[in-house]
Amino acid sequence: MWNKSIFSLCFVIVAVLYPALCSLATATPPLQRPQGKIILTISGAIDRTNQEGRAAFDQQMLLSLPQVEIRTETPWTDGLTIFKGPRLKSVLQQVGSRGDSLFLSALNDYTVQIPAVDIENYPVILAMQRNGKRIGIRERGPLWVIYPWSENPELKSETFYSRSIWQLKSIQIK
Repeated sequence: MWNKSIFSLCFVIVAVLYPALCSLATATPPLQRPQGKIILTISGAIDRTNQEGRAAFDQQMLLSLPQVEIRTETPWTDGLTIFKGPRLKSVLQQVGSRGDSLFLSALNDYTVQIPAVDIENYPVILAMQRNGKRIGIRERGPLWVIYPWSENPELKSETFYSRSIWQLKSIQIK
């Protein structure tokens, strides 16, 4: 038979351990480590890393995310072009992004700032394919930030065109 002191002790133990057990149950699994050549690193205001202070992605990690197609015209391609890759929003969710600004850098050290609100308002992708073929470095790859310009006429401006960084190598979140 339970007496009051045993019941009280059990209640205290449960009250103390319950929050810790709940946080373990909802803990985000660690970000997998890249197995191949790293093509993108993300640093700054992120909650999940797989290297010292940053999250590194190889091609396979990005391909494992849901792939989205954007059919659009661009100032750099002829006619309607089909781009495919993960939504930038999905990539940022993988690292637990918590910043308001993204600072993106290309292989040639070109940099651009994108407000995080762009990623919320539009299905911006990290294009890995163009018209069904992998985008090589000479073709502005392996990652090219693509906005859905044809679907959103308000994006057809120098502001949004300048945010379409190609040969993307890193993102710092602030």
